[in-house]
Amino acid sequence: MALFCFPRFENEAHAHQMSGKAEEIQALLAPTVASIGLELLGVEFIPSGNSAVLRLYIDVEGRHVGIEDCEAASREVAALLDLEDPIASEYTLEVSSPGIDRPLFTVPQFARFIGEQAKVTMRLPQDGRRRINGRIVRVEGDSVVIADEKGEVAIAKENIEKARLVPDLVALGLAAQPKKPGGQRGKRRKPDGSDTPGSSDKG
Repeated sequence: MALFCFPRFENEAHAHQMSGKAEEIQALLAPTVASIGLELLGVEFIPSGNSAVLRLYIDVEGRHVGIEDCEAASREVAALLDLEDPIASEYTLEVSSPGIDRPLFTVPQFARFIGEQAKVTMRLPQDGRRRINGRIVRVEGDSVVIADEKGEVAIAKENIEKARLVPDLVALGLAAQPKKPGGQRGKRRKPDGSDTPGSSDKG
């Protein structure tokens, strides 16, 4: 088992569906992660041939996740995985902070971010589409309601393949304000070389 741990700061395009194996490992590891004061948000299990990647997303209340948190979780989790041995193949363990485009694994996690933008990919199409990028309006039982320009869509949790927040980079100071349409009028140069606004001289 190779092990890596790192905080996420950039937008990453990893798939993060909670497969049956991922849910099994989540249930196994969550109490251990909680015992050191951290929250296990979700687990990705990505098999590839004779190996796999096991990626854990952790969080902590009241502050940002640091590299020390990832290292502490890695030590505890690795020891438990060695003991329980839930994965038959070789695998790489990664422990990560959620990042600004945090993945959403559960309905309560969606509920924590009502009003925020999210990108959701569905297992089966609804209204002829498998992807929706819109605002989290509310949760209804085991469903999440997302609204975009076409209206509201209620998506059952079991039909969510992957979901991630869409951060407002401008509000976070990570992108420039979009330019307003239009702009300054062009200037016409006078024969004497000076600039003056306008389109043309009369006469």
